[in-house]
Amino acid sequence: MKFSTEELDGKRFYYSFIAGAQRIFENHKEMNKINVFPVPDGDTGTNLASTMRSIIDTVIPTDNIQVTAIALADAALVGARGNSGIIFAQFLYGFSNEIENEKDLTIEKFAIIVRKAVRYAYEAIANPVEGTMITVMRDWADSVYSLKDKIKDFNQLISRSTERARQALRDTPKQLEVLAKANVVDAGGKGFVLFLEGMIDFFKHGQLKRLVSTRNVMKVQELEDVFHDEAEITFRYCTEALITFDNPVKENKDKLSKAMEGFGDSQVIAGSPKKLRLHIHTDEPAKLFYKIKDVGNITYKKVDDMLMQNQIVNHRKWETAIITDSTSDIPRELIEKYQIHVVPLSVHFEKDFYLDSVTITPDEFYDLLESSDYYPSTSQPTYKDFTNKYDYLSSHYKNILGIHISDKLSGTWNTSRKAGHLISERNNKEVSVFSSKKLASGLGLQVLRAAKEIENGKSYEDITAKMDEWISKTYLLASTKTLKYMIKGGRVSAVKGFFGKLLGVQPIVVVNKEGKTELFGKPKSQKQSMKMLMDEVKKMIKGKKVWGYAISHAKNLEGATSIAKQMEELTGLKPEFISGASPVLGTHTGAGVIALSWMFE
Repeated sequence: MKFSTEELDGKRFYYSFIAGAQRIFENHKEMNKINVFPVPDGDTGTNLASTMRSIIDTVIPTDNIQVTAIALADAALVGARGNSGIIFAQFLYGFSNEIENEKDLTIEKFAIIVRKAVRYAYEAIANPVEGTMITVMRDWADSVYSLKDKIKDFNQLISRSTERARQALRDTPKQLEVLAKANVVDAGGKGFVLFLEGMIDFFKHGQLKRLVSTRNVMKVQELEDVFHDEAEITFRYCTEALITFDNPVKENKDKLSKAMEGFGDSQVIAGSPKKLRLHIHTDEPAKLFYKIKDVGNITYKKVDDMLMQNQIVNHRKWETAIITDSTSDIPRELIEKYQIHVVPLSVHFEKDFYLDSVTITPDEFYDLLESSDYYPSTSQPTYKDFTNKYDYLSSHYKNILGIHISDKLSGTWNTSRKAGHLISERNNKEVSVFSSKKLASGLGLQVLRAAKEIENGKSYEDITAKMDEWISKTYLLASTKTLKYMIKGGRVSAVKGFFGKLLGVQPIVVVNKEGKTELFGKPKSQKQSMKMLMDEVKKMIKGKKVWGYAISHAKNLEGATSIAKQMEELTGLKPEFISGASPVLGTHTGAGVIALSWMFE
């Protein structure tokens, strides 16, 4: 494919963009290793790679530079992740917004536009810090502008200006003490330089198949040489959202910025009057989302625990990562103790949606369930959610074990399995993903069994070999308080539901060996239901040794405590945990339910 070297059209821009993205894909682990600012959570490379994949998976190039640039910018805004990803998206938005109906760009116009685009990026950041990605962008754009009257060839322009970007990157430790202390350059700035170097490859060769795969000449030290001190995490959660507006006016950004005041730091707001992407580090993501929900339509949310990420980088306990979903009901203290990675499902009340147990607590959910005029629905994590999580984990762990809600109750396991397979192939890591055939405390019990065996020195191979056996030895019975929500959620047929309500029945729910829910018994009160549950448990465990048990409950701690006391008398064991049931479970059961799970040795 032949391209003009004096003008930049849509296709040439698109293919050079792919070449730049490829460099980031190849080096994302290296960027993760040197990520110490604004917090050392080791995910800058993963976030930039995810942003780039969202772009190139979405955009179809055209000859028109303006059309292609707008498409790239919109895809970047939707798919951007992390501080650096959102800054890069805003730079692309500025670039696309400053093109005035041109089908292609001369070097002079390109130079003027990239300089203006950097201003967009600066304006998106609440408190710009020099010595970061934004500095490298600015110095590069200034170099392009200074060369516009001296060079008439895009190949030479990008090559010459990238030398200035490399120097700016080398200078970042001189501007930021945290970088100098860790003896690294800025991770986001390095990502931008890598992107430019990929573009150089394309501009030199003119075709993707000849892209040079050689690593960037700027080498970095290994992970253990980078992080010397325990970092202080000022705000715990890296929080992001995509917000659209029915009335696209410039004031939207100011309204959003004002609503976010006082919630944290590292604030970035990127995008257009029609669509904005926000990023902030905060301790209160749930309160933040409640505060901004009326500013516009929140169509995407992400909340990452940076304290957990920092622990993984500096104090990773094992070589095997365990990933599960929010229906596991594992208490926070156990998640932190065993460094378990949880991907949340979501709960929707008409236009409002919440990340399960992240941006809404179980108590808040049940209050809303009773007061809302709308019956909630649930949805599984997206394929992108899982690929991002697996990609991040693969840069820090040797292998990954996934354990999820029953495949008969949700598509979560299948989505996780597909994402895990992709990352396994892409990053040459061992990944195994299992359907627990259970949910709630039953799923949580299996996750804890795997975590404890790893703690006891069992290998990844040992654990995966035993998972099917542990799944088959896990049982779950639940005492219900009402059939109303199971009927609404389609978990019980309308006919059975009618007779259940007519007779005042509060049956026992069983999750069978296939992972499906079944009903049995006709108790007419929860007291009778709980008695029937324990009678059934006594029959099932008689003469067998129980490894452990756990209990989930929906606003029924008293009932859960009573069940735990009886189980302790039967088994001689304390519960592995007693936990509030996730809102996803509560959507289908309502308040009052108690789910008892146990696993045999």
